[in-house]
Amino acid sequence: MISLLIICIAVLLIILGTLKFKMDPFLMLLLAAIFSGLCFGISPSDLVGLITTGFGQTLSSIGIVIVFGAVIGVFLEKSNGLVHIVSAILKVFGNKNSGLALNVTGFITAIPVFCDAAFVILSAIPKALSKRTGFHIIFYGVSLATGLYAAHVFIPPTPGPLAAAAILNVPLSDLLKYGFLVAIPVSFVGFVFASFFKSNTAVSQDNISVSEVESLIAANDQVLKNTWSSFLPILVPIVLIGVASFFKIKEGNTSVLSDVFIFLGNPIMATLIGVFISYLLSWSTPKEQKASWVGEALKQAGVIILITGAGGSFGAVLKSLDLSTIIHLDSENPYFGLLLCFLFAALIKSAQGSSTVAILTTSSFVLPLLNSFGIDDSLGRLFAVLAIGSGAMTLSHVNDSYFWVVIKSLGLNVKQGLASFSIATFFQGITGISTVLMLYALLR
Repeated sequence: MISLLIICIAVLLIILGTLKFKMDPFLMLLLAAIFSGLCFGISPSDLVGLITTGFGQTLSSIGIVIVFGAVIGVFLEKSNGLVHIVSAILKVFGNKNSGLALNVTGFITAIPVFCDAAFVILSAIPKALSKRTGFHIIFYGVSLATGLYAAHVFIPPTPGPLAAAAILNVPLSDLLKYGFLVAIPVSFVGFVFASFFKSNTAVSQDNISVSEVESLIAANDQVLKNTWSSFLPILVPIVLIGVASFFKIKEGNTSVLSDVFIFLGNPIMATLIGVFISYLLSWSTPKEQKASWVGEALKQAGVIILITGAGGSFGAVLKSLDLSTIIHLDSENPYFGLLLCFLFAALIKSAQGSSTVAILTTSSFVLPLLNSFGIDDSLGRLFAVLAIGSGAMTLSHVNDSYFWVVIKSLGLNVKQGLASFSIATFFQGITGISTVLMLYALLR
């Protein structure tokens, strides 16, 4: 019980530090690791070794991928690749299904780009579509925001899923495949909930001039030529990772072709190829400008890498304590274990706001308990990551920076944001864990 109390206090330190005292998650995760280690009776020298080892081992598998993902995202942003992607999807879906188009757009865009940055970049599109169709901006804005959010918590190379896969030792190829299966219905539920606001006229759009909107629409219509190449930096790495996964499951396959695809489908190599494609698509851009884009991406990635590494340090300290001897759960009921993963992540998310921190903290906490949960095999670890991702999006509200990005970009007040986007994320989380449990039952 004392060990459990120590862990609860450590988690509370992370929550209070990030929420109440506005401390950086990197510092709070390290402080929690130090506090836990000393209270567990680990010697100072061994504790330092655990912290540095956990930091290094976590980043050895995902650090480079985070950097490459950030580079791809910045290049898509700066070269107007995101606008090309949006325009192409709207061309396919048409104005009648424009809300679903924005949901799909957000889903695809958030794979390489952080959801808050992507929403800011794309926020002009909901405004333009609202003027064009007469449907409420909440309908378009929540459709976009929930699509972004679904990919953000389930699909690599976003940092949360990457970190959870590294901590719980889950192959990225498996997480990519099943992450899509869970994220698709989660994203669609966000669109369905947003549809309830389709005809709501409570928010005035007078702050957006007609000429501004018409220029946005005209700009989008003009980039429909040669738009599909903008998808390549996202799609090529995903396809390579998927093909590599196919060759890996074919036992006894040692052909040169399989070796080549397994090499190219390694997440590091696949995202590196995505970076090269981004460079090629920006061939006419001055070299100095592209160099500045890379510098900006490195700054973005650096923060995430530090937080991810600190989460690995915290996890290494918790892993040193055999929690399975302290917490005894029914190993014949893995569904209960998956629900606990979901509930703990939802508690952390709702309390301190960051989905990434919720994923990191929960992954580190449940790692020593997987055997007690009855989900210590490869399938159980995979679905533990997905259950944690479901919890980490339940519930986005006033302590979440993404919540403020969404409502401020759309011109909503707090009450409207809570009634629309926050409740949408609640239903997304419930849909996520329900899908996880059903898939696990089918595959077990």
